[in-house]
Amino acid sequence: MKSALKWFAGTLLLLVLLLTGPAIMALSDQVPLGGSWRHADRSSAGLAPDPAMTPEAVVQVYGARAFDWRGVFAAHTWIALKPAGADTYTLHQVTRWSGLRSGPGVPDANWFGNTPYVLAELRGPQAEQAIARIEALVPEYPWADHYRAWPGPNSNTFTAWITRQVPELRARLPAIAVGKDYLGPAGIGAAPSGTGLQLSLNGLLGVLAAPEEGIEVNLLGLVLGLETRPPGIKLPGIGHVHFGRSAHSLREATAGE
Repeated sequence: MKSALKWFAGTLLLLVLLLTGPAIMALSDQVPLGGSWRHADRSSAGLAPDPAMTPEAVVQVYGARAFDWRGVFAAHTWIALKPAGADTYTLHQVTRWSGLRSGPGVPDANWFGNTPYVLAELRGPQAEQAIARIEALVPEYPWADHYRAWPGPNSNTFTAWITRQVPELRARLPAIAVGKDYLGPAGIGAAPSGTGLQLSLNGLLGVLAAPEEGIEVNLLGLVLGLETRPPGIKLPGIGHVHFGRSAHSLREATAGE
């Protein structure tokens, strides 16, 4: 009887720990809920360098809260490339409705009403080299025809798979990028930033340690963690909370960086 009560209490505590953050986000005004994706804002957020004014090569990794209730738990991430002299960006991303998709687009478009943020950026010759590598890697993505929102493979699995192999990006994907820790059956690999290592059991359970990300524990696809640059914590649903920084809103405090 006592062991059963302990198991129940432990399970309840774990659920509270994992779901408190998403509940806070659901009750806040930081995640638009109940809207229509057909009418959601997809305009530029003004974060990408204007190709007409930027002849050098550019690589950017973006993230934004997922649409509607999914944004309470998770973010969507994607990669935008502009070779030197190009007048348009090419976007590489995975979505539920189209799978792996590559093509021209607005690199910093709001993700169905949610403001994006830049997670990593390269410019100049270093970006040119990274573009060649990314373009070669995209066709080799192993789950191009397989999408599963939780625990992966999904949009964040794709972005993390690319950034692991382009460590000069030092891409610190947001803690709420559910699916970034999906490694398939291998179970061990580089951290998404390429600066450390992680263990993962089908994206559901795992640990990560890296100079860029800090320390993360993955429980059922949701991340708890500590980071040192800058000091802060990572919470399910809420994401990154940095210490010693002023923030005007919960959105600003937990945007990802």
